[in-house]
Amino acid sequence: MSLRAAYRVESISRVSAYTRVRLRPLTLSSTASTSTSLWRQSHFWRTPALTSPPSNGSPRLTTHSSLTSVPRFTPTPFEKARNTTLSTPQVRYCSYRRHNMCKLAGDIDHTGGAAPDPTQGRELLPTNVIPTHYDVTLEPNFDKFTFEGKVLIDFDVQEESKSISLHTIELDIHSANIKSGDSVVSSSSAIKYDETKQISKVELKEAIPKGKTQLEIKFSGKLNDQMAGFYRSTYKKPDGTEGIIATTQMEANDCRRAFPCFDEPMHKAKFTVTLIADKHLTCLSNMDVASESEVHSEMSGSTKKAVKFNPTPLMSTYLVAFIIGELNYIETNKFRVPVRVYAPPSSDIEHGHFSLNLAARTLEYYEKIFGAEFPLPKMDMVAIPDFAAGAMENWGLITYRVVDLMLDEKASGAAMKERVAEVVQHELAHQWFGNLVTMDWWEGLWLNEGFATLMSWLSCNYFYPEWKVWENYVTDNLQSALGLDSLRSSHPIEVPVKRASEVDQIFDAISYSKGSCVLRMISTYLGEETFLEGVRIYIKKHAYGNTRTEDLWAALEQASGKPVREIMSIWTKNVGFPVVQVTENEEDSSIQVKQNRFLRTGDTKPEEDKVLYPVFLGLRSKDGVDESLTLSKREEVFKVKDLDFFKLNANHTSIYRTCYTPERLTKLGKSAKEGLLTVEDRAGMIADAGALAVSGYQKTSGVLNLLKGFDTEESFVVWSEIIARVATVQSAWVFEHKTVKDGLEAFVKDLISERAHKLGWIFSDKDGHVEQQFKAMLFGAAGMAGDQQIIAAAKVMFNKYMAGDKSAIHPNIRGSVFSMALKYGGKDEYEAVLNFFRTSSNSDERNTALRCIGRSKEPDLIKRTLDLVLSSEVKSQDLYLPASGLRSHAEGIEALFSWLTEKWPAIYERLSGNAPILGSMVTICTSSFAKAEQLQKVEEFFKDKDTKAFAQPLAQSKDAIRSKIAWLERDREDVARWVKENGYGGS
Repeated sequence: MSLRAAYRVESISRVSAYTRVRLRPLTLSSTASTSTSLWRQSHFWRTPALTSPPSNGSPRLTTHSSLTSVPRFTPTPFEKARNTTLSTPQVRYCSYRRHNMCKLAGDIDHTGGAAPDPTQGRELLPTNVIPTHYDVTLEPNFDKFTFEGKVLIDFDVQEESKSISLHTIELDIHSANIKSGDSVVSSSSAIKYDETKQISKVELKEAIPKGKTQLEIKFSGKLNDQMAGFYRSTYKKPDGTEGIIATTQMEANDCRRAFPCFDEPMHKAKFTVTLIADKHLTCLSNMDVASESEVHSEMSGSTKKAVKFNPTPLMSTYLVAFIIGELNYIETNKFRVPVRVYAPPSSDIEHGHFSLNLAARTLEYYEKIFGAEFPLPKMDMVAIPDFAAGAMENWGLITYRVVDLMLDEKASGAAMKERVAEVVQHELAHQWFGNLVTMDWWEGLWLNEGFATLMSWLSCNYFYPEWKVWENYVTDNLQSALGLDSLRSSHPIEVPVKRASEVDQIFDAISYSKGSCVLRMISTYLGEETFLEGVRIYIKKHAYGNTRTEDLWAALEQASGKPVREIMSIWTKNVGFPVVQVTENEEDSSIQVKQNRFLRTGDTKPEEDKVLYPVFLGLRSKDGVDESLTLSKREEVFKVKDLDFFKLNANHTSIYRTCYTPERLTKLGKSAKEGLLTVEDRAGMIADAGALAVSGYQKTSGVLNLLKGFDTEESFVVWSEIIARVATVQSAWVFEHKTVKDGLEAFVKDLISERAHKLGWIFSDKDGHVEQQFKAMLFGAAGMAGDQQIIAAAKVMFNKYMAGDKSAIHPNIRGSVFSMALKYGGKDEYEAVLNFFRTSSNSDERNTALRCIGRSKEPDLIKRTLDLVLSSEVKSQDLYLPASGLRSHAEGIEALFSWLTEKWPAIYERLSGNAPILGSMVTICTSSFAKAEQLQKVEEFFKDKDTKAFAQPLAQSKDAIRSKIAWLERDREDVARWVKENGYGGS
């Protein structure tokens, strides 16, 4: 599942308002934000999809017990000419059970998946029966927002049984009968419901013997508005009336809202879906259409159509999907099976071409590098107006937020194009990682999400090498992982999950970003082609089955002959990561390196520092990179040929922070100017220095001096990290004396204004993808730091734009111009942005307006923004957008928490059905605090609240506040002194 970029948890403020926006988990930053031609031409059908999609001409899937192997590329996809390696080159100067696991391949049809291991202590369904096939029929009522359903479940009965337990939530079961053909063999004597465990227990009048049986359940449910299970999504039609789509979101535990089922990933089964709907509506599901017929609807009394889809391969319940609504589509046949993009009438279907083209090419690419065909007969991708995440990888029917699928290249900037590409490629990677091969339980979520995250970067780099995404990886994915994992309230990659209610809270930067970083680290250790060969072994062996992390390690060991499990289990089963402290001995030309657990709060306790990680040091010298050095002890001495120049963690492919002496840090700054360090080295060094200042390993003044020395830097990625690190300081100092805050802002302006003016803010077709983002970032950062010339230019652009000249603001800087207008303007600018949100039909434009509107500091405008959050104008999926902007200033931060405490019953009622969004709102409204008394207010408010649905994000928010409190206690005077001594003010 792809989750929203705005929801990141990290140690630093990303400059998301005016730089790239990349894929992030559904969590939030714990600090305030500051601020194709390579493809062949496709043939498209532009068709109003007012009936069911065509049944494909490709052969039906009659068996799913094996995979068709696909020849690999020659040369490999990592050919150096295209610079597509998982790890960056050594020198480069440019820039997520069964007691015995389920048998696979030809021996899988005897069960529907895997029986649980009773030793794990998980809250699981009884396994007296195992589902193998579901025949599901559903009919929604768009007037009453309900649905009627029937499910016929085939079971393997493991032992004589008088009851069957299934997951349900908010479903009314009308009847439950054991059937043999059309005959009822046994009916239920009672149906008992355990609300806490979300289990309905069907007690039978007669016992069913060991063997095979069928259970038929008739039920009804609510077509909810919580973006979970079988739910309704609304949109505005061209004539202004409201349209409704019935759609699904099953991950992690919401298939039970759509029909009674064994809602656990190890219980793989086949699914045959039938949808009953009005004749003019499009019906979609995971598979292609088997038949369509007229039926009499008892619900409405009218004649409707029944669309039956072909049976799916074996898969988990969280991947089941179906959609009913008015949809248009475009299609390409440039992949082996048809690929389509669908959207409601509120979206211009022509804006789906970028994603459509990319999907066809990416599927072909993945087939070759994974050595296995995409096994379904079609791939549909659908834009959904209400969607809690960014996208969902339902097998053969991927669903997206509108903004993450539909790209209007005239109205959206380079950063948005990059995000759409990554989201599409992330979800397509899941068709193999997660769908074809699935974790046996949720503690293996990282096997899905870590892989899909890494593969999206790999494929993005393959198709768009000029985007230089591996340089971004260090400042984006790696920093997200290290940021969250530096909190005491973090969790292991393989986090123990005992019950369903815990699952939603681990869709975060650990499962996605750290999981991805661990895989990238092991690929560097093994070599990229060896790593991918292990991946191919893993897919071939476990296709249509369930796995644990150990199965991946075994495949990589088979491919490499190296002790992968021994090394990598330490990284996945333990929380945290180390900081490696480096001391030098010039007499014998050696370095002593020592590892300790790194905590952002700087107060690691002995009992928290017992894990010794196998740290791949990656020593860079003038001779290249030595990847053979590994620190597996607490401390060790290594010889270095020349102490004049060396750097650890070359290209930052390993998961640790490096703490150098101030003298070495100065030398490395000089080495950066001499061209001895790659972009990844320079950006990673800055990130490490900033994080070490937060935790007390270094003084903040030293980091500010380091950043000041990068005045000749030419890389967009490095500059994004420089700006982000100053923003981290600013966010922690947001409640400090005005002279210090103004001084830090003046420093930012002094640091970047000259370069911003040099690059300019006029965009042309000649500008490369990275150059566009570089210009946009510097323009926005300088303007928000008070550059008067840029502010004046932004004001002119804003006024022209709002007067109707839509060419006045380039999409790359629309958010920055809006932010400046709101920060330096008043009520008129606020009204203009609000009206723009209300009148625009483009999702990206509307999101920009919402994201910026909180920049206004005037008390009455802050109140209007907060009133807007819970209004009917803002969809629940977007509540975080106007609220997030308020975190950019002290007045907004205070107002957010007051609003949270005042409106908590309304907030909880609206979001209680979607725990991730609720947790995100809690993070928004609390994590920007930086004072002890503010932390006390947070603890006091939540002490008598039921926090189990958002316990993890709340704990992480409080940890983030504690780290800022400790940082300020250490370095408050240090920063004030630096600001004054460097001529930026101070007292």
